Order: sequence, then C-alpha cells, then structure tokens
Amino acid sequence: MAEVLVFVDHVDGAVRKPTLELLTLARRIGEPVALAVGAGAAGTAGVLAGHGAVRVLTAEDAEFADYLVVPKVDALQAAYEAVSPVAVLVPSSAEGKEIAARLAVRIGSGLITDAVDLEAGEQGPVATQAVFAASFTTRSRVSRGTPVITVKPNSAPVEAAGAAGAVEVLAVAFSAQATGTRVVARTPRESTGRPELTEAAIVVSGGRGVNGAENFALIEALADSLGAAVGASRAAVDAGWYPHSNQVGQTGKSVSPQLYIASGISGAIQHRAGMQTSKTIVAINKDAEAPIFDLVDYGVVGDLFQVVPQLTDEVKSRKG
Repeated sequence: MAEVLVFVDHVDGAVRKPTLELLTLARRIGEPVALAVGAGAAGTAGVLAGHGAVRVLTAEDAEFADYLVVPKVDALQAAYEAVSPVAVLVPSSAEGKEIAARLAVRIGSGLITDAVDLEAGEQGPVATQAVFAASFTTRSRVSRGTPVITVKPNSAPVEAAGAAGAVEVLAVAFSAQATGTRVVARTPRESTGRPELTEAAIVVSGGRGVNGAENFALIEALADSLGAAVGASRAAVDAGWYPHSNQVGQTGKSVSPQLYIASGISGAIQHRAGMQTSKTIVAINKDAEAPIFDLVDYGVVGDLFQVVPQLTDEVKSRKG
C-alpha cells in the first residue's frame, strides 16, 4: 500500500492534536509514515504508532532548535526522498504552511493549503477547502508532482489505530540556507490554562459589543465553564481590549471548532472568514439585523450582559 508522509507537530515529544488528525486523514489514502524532528522526537513514537503510523522517522539534530524553518524543510525533503510518498501532509499553522510551501518548490509539486477534508481519488488525493472568506467550498487535487497539503486543525476526528510504528533515525544533510537565521532568544508564553485557540473544540469570542477590556471577564467566565478557548474580533483587538494573539478573522487566526459562540460580534466578512467553517455556530447580539445571524445555527437576540452570565450559570449548574 502507498505511503503518506506526515510531518509531526510536537513539543519535547508531546504530540499535538492536529498531527493525530493528520494521521486519521492519511489512513484514508495510504499508510502513514511520520516524521518527527527536534528535541524529544524519538519520544513521539508510541503515540504515533497508536494512531496508525507504520513507521516513525526521527531526527534530533541541534539545528532544529538553533535555526528557523529551513532545517525542518531539509528534514522533510530527506524524508520525502527516502519514502517516495503519494502525498505529504503538514499541520496548517503559520510555520507549517511555510515548510510545506518551501518543500513544494524544492520537489516541483503542487501545494494545497488549509484543507478541511481529504479523500482518495482515482488521480490522487482530493482536498476540500473553504475559500473566498469561507463563502464557497471547493474540491481540488494537485495535477503535478506529489501533493503537498496543509490541513486545518479540527478538520478530522482523532482515531486510535494500532500500527508498528517502527522507529528509524533519519540522516539529514542540511543546506547552506539552514543556518541563515539563528534563534537568539526564547520567551515562554504565559499559560492561561485554556486550550490553544486554533486547536480548541469550543471557542467563545467577544466583539465590539463587549464594550471594554474589563467586560471580557464575562467571555472568559463562559469559556472556562465550557473548557473553551477565548477569541476576539478585530474591533475588540484594535480597541486594546484583548491581545492580538486571540484575534479570529481574516487578519487573525482561523478556527474550526465543534462549537463557536460569538458574543457582541456583528459578523463582518473579515471575521466570518476566520470562523465560518465551525461545525456549530451560536451568536448573541442585541441587534436582530446583525449579519452574524445569517450564518448561525442558533441565535439569541438579547443583551450579552444579561445572556452570557445566565448561560455561564446554566452550564455550571448542569456540570455540577
């Protein structure tokens, strides 16, 4: 059976959820072969094997920590040449898309980014994408070379599937460009205790209607009751009410959770572009004519300062 190369996103050996989703998709079109690079790469093998990886290629060279992006591209190219896969799958993060694009150029292949589904086709894998600010859905395939595809988080379920997961150390010959940009310092990101925004199953976002940074405590309280991540519209971020790292939209992060709750967000096309592929969308807005209501599965016309606390209390009471 043909093999599919999956680039592993991990932190010191802890595999992140989008990679496990990629393994689910990879099994639809072939046998997954995982590539893990950097410190702790060898420690990913057990989890990867438990989710269908027939082989796990590892490389723990110092270059992966000392330099940006290019060493990972060098490793992915080396794995590609060793495996000869029918497709290469990469998590659709900012770094992942750069790695995928660089690889596609090197091997002369087509690139598909931000896929939300993947299936086998007679002429190669077929990817589903949400395009033009998520207003349309397209199905496409690469017509030249080996498809390089980045997949958005939450696009597939995580499914356990036992496989051999044989570990093989990959020899990587680093290019001259690999040492062009050095990492000189790192600052650990402060943990909020909430899920990563782009990977969360539930996202609660606030917009202009929150009317102040101090009122985002209402949004946070609802998010915490649901075990959700907190998002914000561009209007809220531009006003300085919430960090830019939490912005959802065309100029922020793109999310696709199982549940998206928009509070005090009008529904401008720029915001919709970042959350329209959410599985279930709920909006709370006092303006019954707000564009967001054209998009939602459930809408509440009401004052968020009354609705959100009541919803939080109800969630807590049911969980209690």
